[in-house]
Amino acid sequence: MANSKIAVWPGKSYPLGATWDGEGVNFALFSEHAEHVELCLFDPKGRREIDRVPMRWQTDQIWHCYLPEARPAWLYGYRVYGPYDPKKGLRFNPHKLLIDPYARHIVGTVRWSDALFGYRMGNPREDLAMDRRDSAPAMPRCRVIDGAFSWAEDRPPRTPWHDTIIYELHTKGFTRLNHEIPAHLRGTYAGLSTDPAIEHLKRLGITAVELMPVHAFIDDRRLVERGLRNYWGYNSIGFFAPDMRYSASGFVGEFKSMVKRLHSEGIEVILDVVYNHTAEGNHMGPTLCFRGIDNSSYYRLSPEDPRYYMDFTGCGNTLNMIHPRVLQLIMDSLRYWVLEMHVDGFRFDLAAALARELYEVNQLSAFFDIIHQDPVISQVKLIAEPWDVGAGGYQVGNFPIGWAEWNGKYRDAVRAYWKGEGGLIGELAYRLTGSSDLYEHNGRRPYASVNFVTCHDGFTLHDLVSYNDKHNEANLEENRDGTNDNRSWNCGTEGPTDDPQVLALRAQQKRNLIATLLLSEGIPMLLAGDEIGHTQNGNNNAYCQDNSISWINWDLREEDRRFCEFVSHVIAIRKAHRLFRRRHFFQGRSIRGLKDIIWFNPDGREMTDEEWNQSFARCLGVFFAGDGINEYDERGRIITDGDCIIIFNSHHEPIQFLIPKVGQPDGWRVLLDTSKENPAEADRHLCAGDLFDLKDRSMVLLYRDRKGGMARAEQASAGGAHGAAVLSNNPAAGK
Repeated sequence: MANSKIAVWPGKSYPLGATWDGEGVNFALFSEHAEHVELCLFDPKGRREIDRVPMRWQTDQIWHCYLPEARPAWLYGYRVYGPYDPKKGLRFNPHKLLIDPYARHIVGTVRWSDALFGYRMGNPREDLAMDRRDSAPAMPRCRVIDGAFSWAEDRPPRTPWHDTIIYELHTKGFTRLNHEIPAHLRGTYAGLSTDPAIEHLKRLGITAVELMPVHAFIDDRRLVERGLRNYWGYNSIGFFAPDMRYSASGFVGEFKSMVKRLHSEGIEVILDVVYNHTAEGNHMGPTLCFRGIDNSSYYRLSPEDPRYYMDFTGCGNTLNMIHPRVLQLIMDSLRYWVLEMHVDGFRFDLAAALARELYEVNQLSAFFDIIHQDPVISQVKLIAEPWDVGAGGYQVGNFPIGWAEWNGKYRDAVRAYWKGEGGLIGELAYRLTGSSDLYEHNGRRPYASVNFVTCHDGFTLHDLVSYNDKHNEANLEENRDGTNDNRSWNCGTEGPTDDPQVLALRAQQKRNLIATLLLSEGIPMLLAGDEIGHTQNGNNNAYCQDNSISWINWDLREEDRRFCEFVSHVIAIRKAHRLFRRRHFFQGRSIRGLKDIIWFNPDGREMTDEEWNQSFARCLGVFFAGDGINEYDERGRIITDGDCIIIFNSHHEPIQFLIPKVGQPDGWRVLLDTSKENPAEADRHLCAGDLFDLKDRSMVLLYRDRKGGMARAEQASAGGAHGAAVLSNNPAAGK
């Protein structure tokens, strides 16, 4: 088999992967410690290995060759030779077919068998004895592609950060049950680009979809043997290949067509990417790709015993970001998705793991340095999940300029406040105003905070107000998995109920949570399906549920339609008023000499320092000055808006709130009242000095318009210049 009869030329060491140049294909693979590499070629259906090509040329630890006869659609894999010595961190095994780390298209999925493991299963010495069975029959194949695609006039929307509204969705789950979409397109990239899917996103007012992982991934063996799947996809094996399980056509171009269509509708595409670990797991995991190519280069190994892996991810291994070739792999992957696939940004799963130089999280790690100087990656949206499972891994607020973060403190504070917990108004105030305590110290802006109440990991919005406890029995882990810290409240009954009072309260709580999210400074992120009452039946860790538990149900009840209209209405309010989309933290003064933000107690008086710390306090109001935005348009005119007051009451009883007198004029219009199911029912007018009956567990938005929405910058040069001097020393004065 090794005596190949196919023509083989030396080729080049760059670029890595399989590259079609119009005449032939160049193959290049990095392995620092390998002794020999073979390129394995397969018949068109991938069933039979038809040739092995020795890669005789090596340049700077890159093994390479060029096949002038090769064409797009050829299927291939690698076998890498070297020492099998796990105690030294070396796990070469030429009996295992390996995926190309740079493969653009991966065909098929893993068919689990003991042959996929580099060691003899069941051996008393565990992973120390090499397994010599051929894994090729159970492995997917890599496919050479022709990347040509007609992008025509495609242009990235480049939505400014402060105008962004993110919608986190699962490519399959979002459309799988939507009967308005043709059956063969449901659950696919093509399905996401159909008219019904696009129309729903546009009706809501979404500006960006954040796709849960679409990099080729593996279903864990333990899940498959239980009849489950790794539905979420946080188990990557191919950082360049879109997972073909989401493809109706079986071609990479389908993903590009989806991006092109979304762009044409003004919607950005952000990818949730998993560069912190791979699907190969710990030292007892399978040999699929990186482990067999060069284990000690690709993974963080224990310095005391290189047989074992350093695991900052909870998934068995951590990619070795210290190694320059691993950094290159990730940067090449990111550039590929921007330049070739036209995506608009990335959300980095467990991003703190990427920042670890040795053990500690270091925000000035090589990864961030490279990102910041890269002319391509530095210009797209970068979002961190700012934690991992290692010591010191919770890094909310500590990522550098240029990065936004999932703000877990926002989620926790808003959930706990509306659950009815006391003593939280100071914390809530920080979160409503962009979390300046987390992001202002290093020069970041409010849009560094990606605010969310729910995400894929945890309860849906409907379940957040319907369950006190998780109900994960369907995961077959005896309900031990998933967090117990949900800050949820079932409103009096656990799970489904016909009680009209409980149902009404749940609906109101959902309005409270979503209105708070959408009227907070920072970037709001909604979880797909929350706007139409999607439930996972209390499962707060549905990572393995590739079924109706996770798939969004589009057979909507009337109450679901009404709530969807409510969400759309609040998004429209946010878009209409720059008050809620500030690019700077509150400064302390507006053009009229007023503070740009004032906090009030129910008596209509400005909050005192002592009142912020009252454990019983569950009600407060905040004034935003529309001429305190302190931002300029493209013609140098200062941007202003009307003024607003937002009043919050998470207490279980109504509270009379005195409308404060602040600035001119005195008249206010109620734009939103979450105690009303129909936003139109909230419309009324109030004046300073009126006592407003603020319903229990509700919030109200008051707004007043003023003439002269724009004023020249030179007329307002003093606005905001006084800075913090006029701020009180309470914890939520806008700083």
